[in-house]
Amino acid sequence: MASNTTTMGNLPSRIGICTTIPDILYLPELIFGGLVWILVACTLVVPPNPQGWVMFVSVFCFLMTFIWLVVFACGGHNNKGSWAAADFAYHGLAAFFYLSASVALAKVTLEMSEGTNFQNYQLDISAVVFSYIATLLYFVHTILSAIRWKSF
Repeated sequence: MASNTTTMGNLPSRIGICTTIPDILYLPELIFGGLVWILVACTLVVPPNPQGWVMFVSVFCFLMTFIWLVVFACGGHNNKGSWAAADFAYHGLAAFFYLSASVALAKVTLEMSEGTNFQNYQLDISAVVFSYIATLLYFVHTILSAIRWKSF
């Protein structure tokens, strides 16, 4: 006999965000996003426009992810499906922003490989690597959030 009950999704709160997928990715997103922010801030800003975009993306995503983490930790979502959709939308936007910032930063870093301070070049290379890692984390979080959203 077919069951008429449907499984309802569940958004974690309090310590549950440290044990559930995709919410366990908040901490790595904050760590790698913060590293991008710090490394780009430490370098000489030769072309200000692309690195300004990278700074905006890293600071915006760091702050929004922290706010998102606090809302989920406090249970402010009240386990509503609209929060699952908003989680998917935010992380999709963050993944897109980080991808565009990573490509711009990689282009600037490749162009500055000749005739610049080697320490700034190394810092930019590190920022590019961490930026792509942050992009991957946000992308994986987007996919997993979409799966969770579909369960609501």
